[in-house]
Amino acid sequence: QVQLKESGGGLVQAGGSLRLSCAAAQRIFSSYQMGWFRQAPGKEREFVAAISRTGSSTDYADSVKGRFTISRDNAVDTLYLQMDNLKPEDTAVYYCAADARFGSILRHLKEEYDYWGQGTQVTVSS
Repeated sequence: QVQLKESGGGLVQAGGSLRLSCAAAQRIFSSYQMGWFRQAPGKEREFVAAISRTGSSTDYADSVKGRFTISRDNAVDTLYLQMDNLKPEDTAVYYCAADARFGSILRHLKEEYDYWGQGTQVTVSS
């Protein structure tokens, strides 16, 4: 089992940037494909970005493509989400998640992720 903990959330003005981090407590972090999801009040949790085990492949939701960048550093068991040009509609609780399934497909469905962090709040003011 992987324990995940997000950090880096906060309040930022529209057009600003934030960098989220997700630290894994276990050294098996590199065995998992990883993803970021977000959930706004009253809405379903939605896919934001995913990254392969080595970091060589990434995928993004259309709503964040060109503004967000997912990356990972397996040497320190940490996942990142660089968020630039933030918009008020990006306001949500952001979660990192680990996909323990075999294969290399980058998954978009929250049901396909096995382990989750507790989330970090991102608020973008207009």
